[in-house]
Amino acid sequence: MPMVTTDDGVEIFYKDWGTGQPIVFSHGWPLSADDWDTQMLFFVNQGYRVIAHDRRGHGRSTQVGEGHDLDHYADDLAAVTAHLDLRDAIHVGHSTGGGEVVRYLARHGESRVAKAAIMSAIPPLMVKTDSNPGGTPKSVFDDFQAQLLANRSEFYRAVASGPFYGYNRPGAEPSEANIQKWWLQGMMGGAKAGYDGIVAFSQTDQTEDLKKITVPVLVMHGDDDQVVPYEDAALLSVKLLKNGTLKIYPGFPHGMPTTHAETINADLLEFFRS
Repeated sequence: MPMVTTDDGVEIFYKDWGTGQPIVFSHGWPLSADDWDTQMLFFVNQGYRVIAHDRRGHGRSTQVGEGHDLDHYADDLAAVTAHLDLRDAIHVGHSTGGGEVVRYLARHGESRVAKAAIMSAIPPLMVKTDSNPGGTPKSVFDDFQAQLLANRSEFYRAVASGPFYGYNRPGAEPSEANIQKWWLQGMMGGAKAGYDGIVAFSQTDQTEDLKKITVPVLVMHGDDDQVVPYEDAALLSVKLLKNGTLKIYPGFPHGMPTTHAETINADLLEFFRS
């Protein structure tokens, strides 16, 4: 399998298809590069080179016990881009992957980057604090960790069949295939990565990261996101970005790249070509 070894000895799995301007996809917690299947197939057929990696501890990458934080996520992404010598790249991140992209741009600079898109993304900060009164109480994330400790399989199944795709909404028609794919990706990863990742995605303040970014960034979010409420994420992020564009999708859930792939792909393509 294609792998790149990081400075601290972690093997990061990646996919690399096609030729043309590179698009690099960063996945959400606790998933893998496979969550981008629909986007990768669409954009490789549009003439782009598409790359996606499994975050450390996730998917086919090393189930390392340490380094499950935004700095290491960003450094691992930088290792992939350097290994493949990507230039003029477009970075796309969903959920925690959006935070990974933002930290990568702030920490490693924009010399290899043309633009970025973040969707249903965690920045600037998820947890409620004195300076972030609209955030989610820490007790919610503590409960996530407790559920993962008690039965990771059941917890992942509950997330996928409920709030992630909005399947708990009245009138929703759950896709068993989507639920099983989400569960499988989560269970492929390490329990330690899943457990520590909850702290990483909920308690990392990326306010200053967003202020450093100068490339064009498309901020995409559904207004029925039950995982990362858009009011405390997208609406705040776009104000901190120097060159941000906001697109809010009425009724779309957190997992909108899967549930509304046709709309998301079309809007991404328009942004990439603009």
